[in-house]
Amino acid sequence: MESTRIAAVAADISNPRAGLRAVSSLRVLADTLELKQVEAALRAGLSWQEVADALGVSRQAAHKKHAKRVDASIPLPRRNT
Repeated sequence: MESTRIAAVAADISNPRAGLRAVSSLRVLADTLELKQVEAALRAGLSWQEVADALGVSRQAAHKKHAKRVDASIPLPRRNT
């Protein structure tokens, strides 16, 4: 099912079972897309702070969620201490 159709099912409250399955599918899709964008950002040289700012979360939250999931070939930025 395409994403716009899934979103329509998720928004339709007449069938909660189908709606909940659609919400779950959208969550998986959003998580997959977010990781791809984080990887693209890191490849482009963005810092974890810049990634976090774009996602509207703290640097720590972005790093915790994605650092172990990103493609291992991507050189991860380190904080200057």
